[in-house]
Amino acid sequence: MLGIRLEPELSRRLDWLARATGRPKSDLAREAIRRYLESNADEARRQSLMASRVDAEDMSSDDSGWTAQH
Repeated sequence: MLGIRLEPELSRRLDWLARATGRPKSDLAREAIRRYLESNADEARRQSLMASRVDAEDMSSDDSGWTAQH
């Protein structure tokens, strides 16, 4: 179970879409979260891999990304 608070405008938009599609708001929210997670999984894996490499190699992070330290 997950409870979330939405900004008023986002809540109004969700209400409208639920009425327009005849679907429960929870179905719409579940679908949106699923799509977000699927679309961001590759990036999360990439960042996790880079972070594990930092431990294995002598690397550091700055605003431009990960760089090897010599």
